[in-house]
Amino acid sequence: MDTAAARDLLAEAERTNERRVVVLSGDRDAGLAAADRLLDALPIPLTETSLVSTSDDLACEHVPVRNAGRLLGTTQKAVVLDCHEDCRPNALGRVVGAVDGGGLLVLLTPNLDDWPAHRDAFDEGLAVPPFDTRDVTGRFRRRFVETLRAHPGIAVYDADSNTLVRDGRTNPAPRLRKQLPDPPESAAFPRESHEACLTADQTDALTTFESLREPGHAVVADADRGRGKSSAAGLAAACLAREGLDVLVTAPGRRSAAELFARARELLGSLGDLASDGDTVETSGGGRIRFAKPPEAADLPGDPDAVFADEAAAIPVRLLESLLDCPRLAFTTTVHGYEGAGRGFDVRFRDRLAETDHDVHEASLSDPIRYSGGDPVEAWAFRALLLDARPAVDPLVGDAAPETVEYVSLSGADLAADEHLLREVFGLLVYAHYRTEPDDLARLLDAPNLAVRALVVDGHVASVALLAREGGLDADLRAAMYDGERVKGNMIPDVLTSQLRDEDAAVPFGYRVMRIATHPAVRSRGLGSRLLGEVRQEFADDADWLGVGYGATSELLSFWAANGYGTVQLSTTRNDTSGEYSAIMLDPLSAAGRELHDRHAGWFADRVSGVLSDALRDLDADVARAALRACATTPDLHLGERDWRVVAGAAHGPGMYGVDPGPFRKLAVRHLVAGDADLLSADEERLLVGKLLQSRLWDDLADRLRYHSTSQAMRALGDALRPLVAEYGTEAAREELRRFEN
Repeated sequence: MDTAAARDLLAEAERTNERRVVVLSGDRDAGLAAADRLLDALPIPLTETSLVSTSDDLACEHVPVRNAGRLLGTTQKAVVLDCHEDCRPNALGRVVGAVDGGGLLVLLTPNLDDWPAHRDAFDEGLAVPPFDTRDVTGRFRRRFVETLRAHPGIAVYDADSNTLVRDGRTNPAPRLRKQLPDPPESAAFPRESHEACLTADQTDALTTFESLREPGHAVVADADRGRGKSSAAGLAAACLAREGLDVLVTAPGRRSAAELFARARELLGSLGDLASDGDTVETSGGGRIRFAKPPEAADLPGDPDAVFADEAAAIPVRLLESLLDCPRLAFTTTVHGYEGAGRGFDVRFRDRLAETDHDVHEASLSDPIRYSGGDPVEAWAFRALLLDARPAVDPLVGDAAPETVEYVSLSGADLAADEHLLREVFGLLVYAHYRTEPDDLARLLDAPNLAVRALVVDGHVASVALLAREGGLDADLRAAMYDGERVKGNMIPDVLTSQLRDEDAAVPFGYRVMRIATHPAVRSRGLGSRLLGEVRQEFADDADWLGVGYGATSELLSFWAANGYGTVQLSTTRNDTSGEYSAIMLDPLSAAGRELHDRHAGWFADRVSGVLSDALRDLDADVARAALRACATTPDLHLGERDWRVVAGAAHGPGMYGVDPGPFRKLAVRHLVAGDADLLSADEERLLVGKLLQSRLWDDLADRLRYHSTSQAMRALGDALRPLVAEYGTEAAREELRRFEN
């Protein structure tokens, strides 16, 4: 790229405190050479430059593409993203926010005309068996190239022909610098902390953080990338530590919290209160600010006075919930951008926080700090990755009901051709699900194994389902899977084959419901069930099964069971993102699908008591109840006369559960899976799960179920056993009951 043109572009970026993009298109070696010349000619220190690439080819920090998340929460003057061998939308979403105002994002790309047909490592991930890369379309890249050519602030240089196609300059008019308000007269934090704020939004947020001086308060600060929420949190943490409080900070990684700690150190240093500046920041007043990774922070080590969760949207919900016992809480979370695409915080955690005894205070920051408002690169990134995609506005779908909506099939071509439709579909998926991310946009447009079905009203999306084709694999792939090889994009067959040792599980093929989302304005109207019913009817003659895998809650298990899906597996480890154990459920469509379902439902019922007494001992009792109730099989009881005498004796007499737990477990599973749901109360069923299946200690059970004493809990178990013996027992067992009742 012409040195003078590059210097002019960088000068404009620095003058406006905005960012600019330089696209170096063409042969990779030519692009790397151009990038090397560019960085050498510009006044940008190599220490403020990062190369995100599959290989280390420039004299600056190298970050592998798959580790681009290391740049979250950091800023660089220049970031070079190599898009030749592994172009991942997630990586772009992560690195674009790491470029500081006055800096450059440099993209190394294939020739822009040819790029949509180019296939790389990311495309290979989309080509899940039985498909290959020839089946992957280039719609995402075609759309991406269009945004590069259309948006202001993006220079395009053809490295093959040494031609500057676009200079990227926007020639903006001079702007007036915003005046900061004076610190509020009533500020409880030191005046210096408010003077350290860079925007009025930050000042307001810091004032909100002042509520944490007293226990029983929680603050949620949300913002787009680059608005200074972590900086405001750092100032607040410093002020609390200055007052002698022990502040525990957690974040997805230590590097993610770097800004928070940097601002805290700066403020404490300027106040003369910085006593120690190692991994733990200590103050002269005895307070401190320390860091712990989320799994460690969940245990509240050292009983901190306050916990600050930075980039909370990227922390598993289960771990966030573990922090709620702390008297002072602060959460910062990104609304849009890579971290904000994971919406577990908004979808699940905010309601959980509202249920606590904390007074919750909200702060939103909209003014950028790292760069000026109106930065063209932010607008481009939002459009290119649909980071700001939202569902249709409420009035457009307000009349949606099961009888008024239309069921439609939406191909990748349909979505690529209609930007409004694409934004509504993707926006609804982002809003409703905590795991939707920029990579999913490319999958939506290009992956050959995915199908989109929706309910629309007046052309607007009221409910959407994202389906993944799985199974139907050849014998070689099935054998490889059985031997432990991971086969991409076949989650349900993979689990059933490799973990549950069923080599025939991948013979039938089906569709896994990856996502299902209903517009928040029309939830609880039956639209989700209507959509699943339409999907079932459409594929009834074309597939063997429908399936789903998700972080299990009692509500979700009941929803899927009500729509015909039966439990066949509970994972034995918690999901890293949801913090929950995952359930797999199947809805058979054909004889082959029925055989698969029945086989695994039976195996699940046979083994579940052993798993609950081991790996799933900490599974929530209501989740266990719902998972068992959703298992569509009838377990054989197989209890002999002696077994029944043991059970009946414990139900009402001198018998004891502990002498032979086996018969009790079989009886509990039989009832919880296929028994009359009205036979026992919810607490009685929780007792069956907790004591008979999970072997919890009596003291623990009494506390969990709020019995006055362990003896009361023991009597309650006996009371629960009597109707079970009467319902399922032999005549001899019922005679044993009558013997002790008389």
